[in-house]
Parts: sequence; C-alpha cells; structure tokens
Amino acid sequence: MQILLSISALLLSAFIMQLGTGTLGPLDALSGLALGFTRTEIGLIGSAHFLGFIIGCFASPYLVRRAGHARTFSFVTGLSVIAVLLHPLLESLWFWIGLRLVSGIAVAGAATVIESWLNAKLTNDNRSRYYSLYRVVDMSGAMAAQAVIATLPIAAYQSYSLVAIFLCLSFLPLAMTQAAQPVLPDAPRWRPLLALTISPLAAIGVITVGATGAALRMVGPLFAFDSQLSSGGIGLFLLLFILGGALAQFPVGLLADRTSKRQVMLTLSLITILTALIMQWDPLTHLLGTSQIFVMIFIFGMATMPIYSLAATHANDLCRPEDMTDLSASLIFFFALGAIGSPVLAGALIDFFGPAALFHYFAALHLMLFLFGGYRIFKRPVIQFTKPYRYIPRTSLFIAKTVKSLRPPHS
Repeated sequence: MQILLSISALLLSAFIMQLGTGTLGPLDALSGLALGFTRTEIGLIGSAHFLGFIIGCFASPYLVRRAGHARTFSFVTGLSVIAVLLHPLLESLWFWIGLRLVSGIAVAGAATVIESWLNAKLTNDNRSRYYSLYRVVDMSGAMAAQAVIATLPIAAYQSYSLVAIFLCLSFLPLAMTQAAQPVLPDAPRWRPLLALTISPLAAIGVITVGATGAALRMVGPLFAFDSQLSSGGIGLFLLLFILGGALAQFPVGLLADRTSKRQVMLTLSLITILTALIMQWDPLTHLLGTSQIFVMIFIFGMATMPIYSLAATHANDLCRPEDMTDLSASLIFFFALGAIGSPVLAGALIDFFGPAALFHYFAALHLMLFLFGGYRIFKRPVIQFTKPYRYIPRTSLFIAKTVKSLRPPHS
C-alpha cells in the first residue's frame, strides 16, 4: 500500500495526460476535414506528431538530466498546452504540422519523466505488478479520450481549450507530490539498427505495428466519418480498437508463453489480414449493417496491438542483458520509422481510392509481415531460451528495465 501511495501521483498524471493527448489526434483529424484539408494533408499532420515523438524520445533523457523530472514535466506540459491552444488561431496546414511536431516532442518527454520516475521507485520484485497497473491506468486514459471525442464540437476553440485544460491538470499531481525525484538512469547508446541485427523479424514487426497504429489513430477517424458514422460512432470506433487490444494481452500472453512467440505473431498478423479484408465486405454489411464496422475494429485491435510486445519480447530472447536498454531504443526507432510515413500514405490512398483503401493497406502491410515471418522461421527455426511475454509499450527508452529483470538465470 505504501508503494501504491508513493506512485499515485505518477499514475494520476499519466491518466490525465493520456486523456488530453488521446483526444487531440482524432480532434485534429476531424477538424482538419471540416476546414477543408485533404486526407493526405491530415495524414501529414499525423506524421509530424510521430516525427516529434521520436525526436522527443532521444532528447528527453538529456533534458531530464539537466533540469530534473518535475521541471522537465512542467516544461513539456507547457509546450503541449501552447501547441494545443494555437490550433484555432491559424487554420494553416503547415502551421498545424509545426504544432503537432511540438506536441509529439512533448508527449515523448512526458512519458520519459513518468516512466523513468516509476521505474526508479520500483524493484525487481514488484516492478512487473505495478507496471501492469500503470499500463491499465494509461490505457484507461486513452479509452476515456475516445468518449470525450464523441461530445466535442469539431474545429471549435472550446474543444481545444478543453484538451489544454486536461494537459494543465496532468501537471498538478506531480507538482504537489512530496516524493523525492530519482536519479535518471543512463541514456541508451545510439544504436538504431541493433534490433535489425538481433532479430530482423522483430524490426519488421514493430515497423508494421507503427505503420498500422499511426494510420489508424490519425486517419482512422476519417475512415469512420466516410463510413457515415456519427460523432459518437467515431468515438466508439476508436474506443473498441483500444479495448480489443487491451483485452487481448492476457490470452496472447498465455499463448506466447506456451508456444512460439513468432508463431503467435504470425497468427495475429493473419487474423489482421482477414479482418481488414472483410471490414467492408458487402455480404456482411447487408447482414450486420454499420455494426459490422464495430465488430471488425474490435477484432482488428485484438489482433494488431499485441504484435509490438511479441516482437519486442522475441528480440529480448536473443539479446544480451547489457544490450537491452539499447535494444529498447532501437525498437522505438523502428516503430517511429513505420509511424512517420504511414499516415501520409494512408491519407493519400483514401483520397485516390476511397475509404476502403485504408484497410486494404493494412492487409498489405501484414501480408508482408506474415510472409517475412514464415521465411525467418525457416531461416532460424529454434529459439532455446525465452522470457515470459510482457506487454511492452513504445513510449520511452526506459521500458527495458522491466524486461531486463525477467531474464532467466541460465541465459
């Protein structure tokens, strides 16, 4: 109970921060559509966010070491608030791209502060338990954000003001905490290609997940809008994607610990392909109506969201203990490679071929992963030592501590 009380401020800040940032992405997509931006241009705005995110991931540790955890969190929170409030002042594509670049840096900075502070407070004996609680809180904030989307007027100053209020509120718990700030662990070395060297399948897997998740977050609301869903329906569409991914973690973990992580990854990729192809399948549409989209996006989330963790834990099975933090940074780098370009490409496909092209794009991405995974299983069929499956997010460079503590003693 004492540990829970000591990290309660971190958990509350994480929830409110996720509530604000999770609302901003869909709000930007729908507002951009209302302002006359093309879907390609809206995708470009989303890509700017992920470019800022990867910059923030690698710059934030140095900022925290210079200014401390609390001051860094206040700094990046202030940046994000300014970026949000400036949206309604100038309805310019390149201005919004610059704002989302700044907000992406701020999101990565906030995650670095919260997760490094959390890791410093925990030990190997309790880290997995309390870190799981942190992920539940974080995902709850993301799901609550989708409910907020259903109630907000699009392209309205009051909507962006509400998001800014959420971001301001996220700083208050940490500002009032009496807990001592920890020493930041050493930043990883810059070895971006390490994941590709250790496991080509893991690198391709996280690229695929980055491309899928980024396009769905930033362009998915446009697909839902073009599918004649109401504001509430768009929020439910995004909520079911996240909920499906959250509920899949436990059964996927059981399967991964009892069979091969690679086989589970490829099975999920195959399910993703099938789900994407029948998302707007006419016979099913006639049978289920618009509820078909909600059923399919729930299954789609269950299939796609665990793939990052499967790829990361598979790579960790092959990694030396001293390289794990560097591997975590490399995986985030490959995730960002997929995420940066994908919203632009997805938006362009919708512009040229209509909304159905989005999920055909997802099917093509996962078909490539599936085929490459089959080749890698043939190329390297045996993995001797494996660690338990864990849900590994891609939010900061200090997640590797959680995985490192789980390495089997004989490996």
